[in-house]
Amino acid sequence: GSVYFKMLDDAAFFAVNSLEQELFVLTISFTTKLTRPVTSGDLESIGKVVKMEEGRWLAESILYNNGKEVGFGEGTFVRGKTKLTDAMGYKKK
Repeated sequence: GSVYFKMLDDAAFFAVNSLEQELFVLTISFTTKLTRPVTSGDLESIGKVVKMEEGRWLAESILYNNGKEVGFGEGTFVRGKTKLTDAMGYKKK
């Protein structure tokens, strides 16, 4: 379950952070639904931003195992205080 959550949250996070150019975004809530078990194979997660209002983003993500949906999630994200340019590994182009 923790792998499902991490992949779903990361997919949603990166979808949101792709729209925020200055600051890291923070997950303030995230709901994970597990729909089927994974016993082998590759996992892929895809996230998308659903809406933004009052400084908060709502994003959804789906987790696939060999092309079949195995879980989905929905989270709320806000801007943090850490500038992307101050973070290790980030470089503005």
